[in-house]
Amino acid sequence: MTERRVCPPAPGPLEKYAACFDDLLVSLAQRRGLREYLTALLAPRDRNKTLTCLAGVEPVTGSKDAAVQRLQFFLSESTWDAAKINDRRLELICADPATAPHDRGVLVIDDSGDRKDGTATAHVGRQWLGRLGKTDNGIVTVTTVWTDGRVYYPLHAQPYTPAHHFRRGRADPDFRTKPQISAALAARGKAAGFACRAVVADCAYSVSDDWYLALRDAGLPYVVALKPHRGTWARADEPHTPIDAARALTGTDPDHPGDWTPVERRFRDGHTETWWAADARLGGYGPHSPCRLVVATTDPGLLPEKATWYLTTNLPHPDAPHAADSTHPPADLAEIVRLYGLRPWIEQSYKQIKDELGWADFQVRSAAAIQRHQTLVNCAFSFCWDQWFAPPGPLAATAPDPCPDEGAERGIRYTPPAPTALLAQGLTRRPFLAHPGDHPDPLVARLDRQGPAARTPGPPRRGHHRQTP
Repeated sequence: MTERRVCPPAPGPLEKYAACFDDLLVSLAQRRGLREYLTALLAPRDRNKTLTCLAGVEPVTGSKDAAVQRLQFFLSESTWDAAKINDRRLELICADPATAPHDRGVLVIDDSGDRKDGTATAHVGRQWLGRLGKTDNGIVTVTTVWTDGRVYYPLHAQPYTPAHHFRRGRADPDFRTKPQISAALAARGKAAGFACRAVVADCAYSVSDDWYLALRDAGLPYVVALKPHRGTWARADEPHTPIDAARALTGTDPDHPGDWTPVERRFRDGHTETWWAADARLGGYGPHSPCRLVVATTDPGLLPEKATWYLTTNLPHPDAPHAADSTHPPADLAEIVRLYGLRPWIEQSYKQIKDELGWADFQVRSAAAIQRHQTLVNCAFSFCWDQWFAPPGPLAATAPDPCPDEGAERGIRYTPPAPTALLAQGLTRRPFLAHPGDHPDPLVARLDRQGPAARTPGPPRRGHHRQTP
């Protein structure tokens, strides 16, 4: 058998991480492409991380550059399997004791949209884009994130394909709604070994009966928010909405708690807040029913809109008759509030994946290429966790010291040089990547003091009266 050709190594600690995927890549070009793409995603840039930016060339005329075409082929035409790469990434997460999942974490489900022009790109359609807060032309991706409040990382992602892409629309057998996609992703996360206390989602998923049935078939418990004014069938003299059920509870303040129980919420920065929670009754919901309605708020008397949760869960009440026979361990009110309190961590992951790693900056059209880009972004995110828990070691030859000490004692503020030389030389000529495990505190402090990168002025355009400075 012919021996494999040696691939040019990735800079710094990234080489060890990238080498874990080498057996899934059949050619030297694929192994080199993986290293170049991850390196470019992790390196700082002063513009959107499109293919020309990742290759370090000029945005317009540089699109024909060999480095750009190589990355384009790696995403669109190469034969590597993105699903296998993602499975290997999850195996590495499970194998590391610092990031391994456990049964006190949660699996958070959400979808996020990003604007895209045109109609030729896969999955594009006019739909609600949560990132923009309006309906526009773009792509929506359903994602799952595992978190326990200490670590958080993406598991799977699948773009939602609008109905107009299918021959028979919503009646097409291949069409899948967002709740159906999310339930399938949650089941895949469980099959991959990511244990969780519950699946957590916002109120967008509580309106789908298929979502509940799919989670029940997969044996997954859930804690999902309800819309406060969404009605349900009940007798005329009984509550008809979750907010009506909350107002029917007795107790208005700490001196007269009534049905409410104080619950302490602990936040990541160490401070705590006292919330109030109670099991409410609404239609088929009740503390001893298979599905519970839990209300959590900062003020039982006022029920403020932005600080009140209406949650439904199939985790049994500790005193419920069926608690002993349930497949899910019982959960008290404090546990329900803790589980749903972990849901915002998926929003935190969106900030880093989109703003820092270029989740929506791809310049490809096919569904396979989009999936590959998203998989590589998740790999870059996981590599950051790998280095966060790695013990500090000596700096690699390709990793310059991010915090030189010259001038520190004299009070001179250090300003790193502009990365113009790095952008000009391309990815194949020894790009530099700072070792994230070295001097983390001083590095973060210096980055926090740096202002945003200035944009390079472009040439004057015809028809514009304002002169370019």
